[in-house]
Amino acid sequence: MSNPSTAVVAIGRNEGERLRQCLASAAREGHTVVYVDSGSTDDSVALARSLGTEVVKLDMSVKFTAARARNAGFRRVLELDTAVDFVQFVDGDCEIVYGWLALASRFLRDHGDVAIVTGRRRERYPTATIYNTLCDMEWARPPGLSRYCGGDVMARAVALRAVGGYRDDLIAGEEPELCVRLRAAGWQIYTLEADMTLHDAAMSSFRQWWLRTKRSGYAYAAGARLHGRSTERFWVRESLRAWIWGAGPPLSMLALWLLLGPVALLVLCIYPIQMIRLISRDSGPAKERVLRGVFNTLCRFPELAGQIQFLRDAVLRRDRGLIEYK
Repeated sequence: MSNPSTAVVAIGRNEGERLRQCLASAAREGHTVVYVDSGSTDDSVALARSLGTEVVKLDMSVKFTAARARNAGFRRVLELDTAVDFVQFVDGDCEIVYGWLALASRFLRDHGDVAIVTGRRRERYPTATIYNTLCDMEWARPPGLSRYCGGDVMARAVALRAVGGYRDDLIAGEEPELCVRLRAAGWQIYTLEADMTLHDAAMSSFRQWWLRTKRSGYAYAAGARLHGRSTERFWVRESLRAWIWGAGPPLSMLALWLLLGPVALLVLCIYPIQMIRLISRDSGPAKERVLRGVFNTLCRFPELAGQIQFLRDAVLRRDRGLIEYK
């Protein structure tokens, strides 16, 4: 594989100027670019076509998921180039760092057992709000072999085809779920110590953070249902953690209230104690340690809300739409 063929699949909806930056960054190294639009009401489709990008418009009468969009883009890439070797997936609110596509394709060329390679996603405005800062810290992952990946990745086409691509029905967490199936098939996931994309979270409110974290809780429940009985117990620990920390102390407090009255409120002191414990055990700048300690404790509540939402949807056999935060 001396000269591997690489294509880019971008997905988005109403991304505006962010989409322009995304598509321009995807095309500047000369690769085929496919943009999958999921019902934009702005000029996203016209913008993409004006940049010479191949456009796929999803049928929005069918439930939308990011997984479905990525699969549609991948299928179009295969129609345009049946011999394509690697496909870079990128969200429409991200800009691909120059040089990443060449670096990632060389790595996959030289490591035939790796199905997915990813790098460092960074926030474009990491200090604009504390929520953007939290996202930027979240993207920092240690280099080397990884268990899971996020949405921005370069994938080996033959590996993706072998496992059937992403699961169309997952409204969140489709990337780690794909990694579970890839690793079960003998492939590896790898993180490079290199900048890959610039992301614009555009989070300015607690409500946005809550919804985004609730989506994670929903994804944990869905993943545990699919693969929780596997040897790795996929996302079982994360699901249980949401119930233990999100529901355990409040329910204990309510039960003790019948015996002790207002003294039972002391049970809730476990939360600030947990924050202090996490902050003291962490490393790095003080501001980052405090943010991680506080929000890694608070996040159990929206995660629990996501778990409950999943269970309710499962019992009612309801087809849940996206949990969107922007």
